[in-house]
Amino acid sequence: MTYPTSRNLITGLWIALALTSCFKRPTPLVLPPPKVLVASPLVRDVPVMADAVAHTEATANVEVKARVEATVEKILYTEGSEVKEGTPLFVLDKSSIEQRLASAKGSLGQQQAALDKANQDVARITPLAKTGAMPQKDLDAALAQQQQAKAALETGKAQVATAELDLSYTQVAAPVTGVIGATQADVGALVGKGAPTTLATISPLDPIYASIEASEVAYLTVAERLKNKDPQNPATFALVLANGQIHPHLGKLAFMDRAVDATTGTMKFRVEFPNPEKILRPGQFCRVRIMAKTLPGALLLPQRAVQEMQGQHNVYVVTKEGDVSKVAFKRVKMGRRVGSLWVVESGLTAQDQVVTEGIIKLQDGLEVTPEAAAIDESSLTELLATVPGAATAKK
Repeated sequence: MTYPTSRNLITGLWIALALTSCFKRPTPLVLPPPKVLVASPLVRDVPVMADAVAHTEATANVEVKARVEATVEKILYTEGSEVKEGTPLFVLDKSSIEQRLASAKGSLGQQQAALDKANQDVARITPLAKTGAMPQKDLDAALAQQQQAKAALETGKAQVATAELDLSYTQVAAPVTGVIGATQADVGALVGKGAPTTLATISPLDPIYASIEASEVAYLTVAERLKNKDPQNPATFALVLANGQIHPHLGKLAFMDRAVDATTGTMKFRVEFPNPEKILRPGQFCRVRIMAKTLPGALLLPQRAVQEMQGQHNVYVVTKEGDVSKVAFKRVKMGRRVGSLWVVESGLTAQDQVVTEGIIKLQDGLEVTPEAAAIDESSLTELLATVPGAATAKK
């Protein structure tokens, strides 16, 4: 009777052992430290600039006018073309002026003859009056006649000169070099009647102005730079065209208004740009890029590497404790943004290893596995390419 009991006991022990092995606690899984991308801040010379909306203006808009009353006989130029100073533009009918000149010359001949006779009379009467052979009043009359003849001759000479000048005005030439606009008087039109008539307008294109109304902040920046007159770091002006292209020539300040407009808070500037290619024309909308200064050796981080909360800026840097790498929370002061990058004003060194991505998942003291990554500086490169003469980035 004891054998079955022993067998049952042994069977129970095996079952208990099997059940115990089924409920054994597993060994905890240890995860490796998370990987983070790190990089040292870029060290670059960063241009400090501001854009202002502008429009181009000619340095002068010279009106070509008819200075005599006449009809337009010929037009000698092509509208919209470049003309040189002295180039013939219009021919006006000169027939009536030639007649007036001929008449003036005829009158001048008569006046010269009258003066000659008056001179002869004075020469004849003077000795006779001195001896008493002729009364003094005859000499006085001869002298008066002589003066009248001289005055008439001068008037005649002036009339001839005026007619000759008017005759020269029938050949209308370009007063300056520039691009000439549309004709404002057709062939056969009577011009110059009562007042000078505008025939066309010429605008010199090289150089050309860009007129802007800059903010007071931009004014103060440029004014400070102009006052210092640092030849190594001058205030520079570039022109950004409507299609985003950069005019290949830098400009210089040509005019600054006397006061800031109190209603708009802006000040008028005029910047002069070389325009030898004649690409720029008056009236184009553009932007003047004001290069105020350069920040030498500035530290730059990707904007995504910076945590911004309630006006405070923080980053995570990787520190090494033996063979263990951990992230440390660090407060920094940020400056201006440059494309996708951000200038670090204080709180970091060029040797710090900064986490560049995924900072929202981190916490101070977390062990990590750092992986080196390159900071994309294409936005800075593109920015420098838009400013001729900007400082070359340090490598």
